[in-house]
Amino acid sequence: MVKYLVALLVTKNKLIGDSENSSFVELEIVKKMNTNYQLQGTPNSPVLIFSNSLGSEMMMWDEVVPYLLPYFQVLRYTTSPQDLDKPCSIGDLGEQVIQLMDELGIESAYYCGLSMGGLIGQWLGIHHQQRFHKIVLSNTGAKIGNDERWNGRIETITKNGMQAIVDDTMERWFTEAFREANPTRVAETKAMFLRSDIKSYSKCCEAIRDADFREQLHQLSVETLVITGDEDPVTNVEQAQFLVNHIPNAQLKVLHARHLASTELPKEYAEVLIDFLVGTSTYEQGMHVRRSVLGNEHVDRANAKINDFNADFQDFITRYAWGEIWTRPDLSKHNRSLITMAMLIALNRKAEFKMHVKAALNNGVTVTEIKEVIMHAALYCGLPAANEAFHTAEEVFKEINGTF
Repeated sequence: MVKYLVALLVTKNKLIGDSENSSFVELEIVKKMNTNYQLQGTPNSPVLIFSNSLGSEMMMWDEVVPYLLPYFQVLRYTTSPQDLDKPCSIGDLGEQVIQLMDELGIESAYYCGLSMGGLIGQWLGIHHQQRFHKIVLSNTGAKIGNDERWNGRIETITKNGMQAIVDDTMERWFTEAFREANPTRVAETKAMFLRSDIKSYSKCCEAIRDADFREQLHQLSVETLVITGDEDPVTNVEQAQFLVNHIPNAQLKVLHARHLASTELPKEYAEVLIDFLVGTSTYEQGMHVRRSVLGNEHVDRANAKINDFNADFQDFITRYAWGEIWTRPDLSKHNRSLITMAMLIALNRKAEFKMHVKAALNNGVTVTEIKEVIMHAALYCGLPAANEAFHTAEEVFKEINGTF
């Protein structure tokens, strides 16, 4: 049986499963790499890559990710120069993304990068546009700061450490209201910033210092969303508008936030991403999830049978079941599949149960887990219902694998 890869946190010699948010039980390392990354979600879903700001780690996206998991596999990674003894450019950091995609067998993806991650996104959109469906450039600019600013920052942290700039950074990253209302989250972010390796941080400063895409933005043909905060003192609305004006297919969204808009307004930020990446209507969002769970072939067959009599019902299924319930962030699609199968056994709905056994496999549920659901149902739904479920599940496995 195929093993599904999800919810990985891979380091050079260590693999940690995110048991709370993981949609899978089985974990597998594709290949050991120098890049730390975490991939969460169900295997039939498209991939959304998040790229961090300077001085941050994967945890900067913690509040946003749960809202995106109903729609995507979410890939987060640690942005860091591969060789600290050599010069580093934004192009080098962009190639790190492409290498990671290649290593994981990801042919194409959606991308969202904030600040330095936004610079990387510009480079990717210019040089590897065929690998990305849509790109989000958040709280960034085509050219950020000047040589004096970045050289001064490198000199300061080299002499005095990250502590010398952390308080000023927190003020730039968060509005005063957020800092006062969320002292714990700010403290966690501050601790994250202080963990930054000085040499790696300095190399990234050099990469940002030398990056300038002002004359190349017309080459970025991927559909693009630019996000910024109305109080962002680092990459302001004017810089965001410059990006929109020079990228052929771009739009702008301004949030009431400073530089780390994704942390200040995670739910609103996630809604902006979903509207842009998936669609603004409940129907579009439901159809996206319906296809990822049931598969394109099943949905296409259902759509081909739509007529005047059943059209309203099919629309209702897509909007309500898939667009409003299956998109709720507090239960994973994996768990929803387990619950759905159990209820269908109780209701003795063979056709629906068969469909959702296939859907469960798409959602990363293992054959062993399906067996245990049926065994458990035997206690509460009765032996005949469980017996029927076993036979039906075996039919699905034979259809998929040719044999059980």
